[in-house]
Amino acid sequence: MATGKNIHTYFNGTWHNGDVAVINAADHGAWLGSGVFDGARYVNGVAPDLLAHCQRVNRSAEALMVTPTVSAEDMVQIVWDGLRAYAEDSAVYIRPMYWAIDGDQTAIVPQANKTGFAICLEEIPMAPETASVSLGKTQFRRPVLESAVVNAKAGCLYPNNARMLAEVRARGFQNALVTDAMGNVAESATANVFMVKDGEVFTPIANGTFLAGITRARHMTNLRADGTDVHETVLTFADFEAADEVFLSGNMNKVTPVVGFEETSYQVGPVTRRVREMYWDWAHSG
Repeated sequence: MATGKNIHTYFNGTWHNGDVAVINAADHGAWLGSGVFDGARYVNGVAPDLLAHCQRVNRSAEALMVTPTVSAEDMVQIVWDGLRAYAEDSAVYIRPMYWAIDGDQTAIVPQANKTGFAICLEEIPMAPETASVSLGKTQFRRPVLESAVVNAKAGCLYPNNARMLAEVRARGFQNALVTDAMGNVAESATANVFMVKDGEVFTPIANGTFLAGITRARHMTNLRADGTDVHETVLTFADFEAADEVFLSGNMNKVTPVVGFEETSYQVGPVTRRVREMYWDWAHSG
């Protein structure tokens, strides 16, 4: 499914124009879900943390017992070669992907060294700076490592995200604030989450139930360098109800202000605006 336009696909060692078919009906990834991906961004001539995203897709593949076949450094070079097809002012979503092709004698365990690989580039605009979201509660929770591959950015995890979004959207919210198995806040249905209280920043501690994102880590580094106290800790819905500001952190739009959580309303505050400013200052500094 294409969500953007002007797609270019890297497959079988070369770049192709368009949304090229890359997977067969009998591939392990097609019917047993052994697909992983990552997402980076190209915006105004820069691709922030591209190497880190390529490194993570290889780790994700290993978590699903899929053999990665392209080094992160080579992947970065392939991406930059593909980006030559886009204008410098384009906003491009960069999606490297792996999937298993064959299974073992049970068909279920991926066979080593039988791996599909592709990269999809597609133009998807950044959300305007005025964009914001409201959050609602969902009955669905983040799983734990013992029951799901939460240590990978794996396609098989996303139907649970879809259930969360569909549930809260039916009640008029745009996204869900999601808990872990213990009932503590983990993240949103689509991105990591931060809250601000009395000028200090808090985010759920990475407890293995969600991917602690690359952009999340970048925001924490920038904030601390700017003199702001950042705490990774256990947080509850009550903490978010008492927050001064809340924002989401994800690769697609980097910073998204939250203007409400159930009956609680927030202003788009100075810390949220500063986080966005620092992120793009850093992205263009290299």
